Order: sequence, then structure tokens, then C-alpha cells
Amino acid sequence: MKKQPLLYSLVLILILWQISTWIVHKNFLPSPALTGQYMVIHFSLLIKHMSVSLYRILVAIVITVILGSTVGILTARSEVLDRVVTPLLYTLYPVPKIAFLPLLMLLLGLGDASKITLVALILFFQIVISVRDSVKAIHPSYFIAIKSLGAKSSHIYRHVIVPAILPALFTSLRISVGTSISVLFFAENFATQYGIGFFIMDSWLKLDYAAMFAGIVTISFMGSALFGLLDWTESKLCRWVPKG
Repeated sequence: MKKQPLLYSLVLILILWQISTWIVHKNFLPSPALTGQYMVIHFSLLIKHMSVSLYRILVAIVITVILGSTVGILTARSEVLDRVVTPLLYTLYPVPKIAFLPLLMLLLGLGDASKITLVALILFFQIVISVRDSVKAIHPSYFIAIKSLGAKSSHIYRHVIVPAILPALFTSLRISVGTSISVLFFAENFATQYGIGFFIMDSWLKLDYAAMFAGIVTISFMGSALFGLLDWTESKLCRWVPKG
């Protein structure tokens, strides 16, 4: 992420925000200065709530990358498995995953497990489909060439399949992370006392609008940090991909 465009975006947002507070002139829309003051004073509290949400997101990402990539690769490499798994993916993928929250809470309890699983479900389908399509898009000549050199199955996965799926995998994560944060925000309003989603809604119910906007800014920073982490990781693992 380039620094100058990011800085310009932040400045533009702050200017529009300040102008909006002048136009609306209501206490439910606090100024950037008032929100910033709250964030400085209650920094540790905001970090605590953000850390819980970030933990849930990161655990879901790690679990889903491992499971989703494995299922996607196996599905693409096996015609039998493809005929079984693909119809299931196409049937379940359009279903709003938030609908599973009550069931997950009954099965996994009211703690982190149900919330992490909900986020993982959102990431899983996107990753499986992207990885499956990436593997299928690999030209057969690559497999023939590496096999002719005496490569083992492990070499095929390491030097052909994994490099082929990485760009699509990171793209899927970028697309899904925003949706995952939105769903986690909703899930954190049930049976929990921690998480940035809980903090925002709790502040709204208390009519503490400076706190509410501080939470919104914090969740924005969390999302930006996740995108930055994905960009950095991709730059290290996908050095052959041209940089835009």
C-alpha cells in the first residue's frame, strides 16, 4: 500500500467528516477532534476490544487457508472428488453464512469458537473455489515438464501448484476479509463482552457517540492493517508477480 495515496485518503476523509459535523450540527455526529480525543484517552480499552476481534479474524484466516487450500487442490486434482464437492460448493456458497450463527452457538457454545467458525465459513467457500479454479487453469505442459525431470509428487505441489494458487489465494482473502469483518461485527453483539463490534453497539446504546465513532475508526484501522498484512505477505511469497 503506497503511503501518499493513503495519506491523501485520510486527509480527504477527515475534511469531509469535519464538514459533515458542521452541516449536521448534532451530537450524534461528533467531530474528528472529539473522536480523536476519546481515542487517546481510552486507547487501552480500544486496543483490548480490537485485539479480541483481530484474534478471531486471524485464527479464522489461518484455519481456512489450510483447509480451503487443501480442499481446493484435492478437488481440482481428482475428477471424482470434483463431481462430489463442486455441487455442494455451488449449493451452499450463496447461502448467507450469518444464518448459521444460531446453530453454531448451539453447537460450539457462546465463546470464540462459534464466532471464529462463522468467519471461517465465509472465507472457506471463496478460497476453495479460487484455489480449485487456479489449479485447473495450470496448463498440462507444466506437469509433463516437471515429471520428465523426475520430480516427485511433493515437488509438483511445491514448484507448480502452490506458486500457481498463491496470487488467487491472496485475492480471495482480500475480497473476503471485508465481508468477514462485517459479519464478525454482527456476531460480536451476541453473548460477548469483548470485540470491537460489541464496543460500537454498546456505545450506541449508551448514546456515547464519541465512543461509537472511535470504535468505527478503530475497526477501519483494523481492516487496513489486515489488508496491509496481506499485501506484505504476498510481496514476500509472490516475488514473481508484477507490482502495480
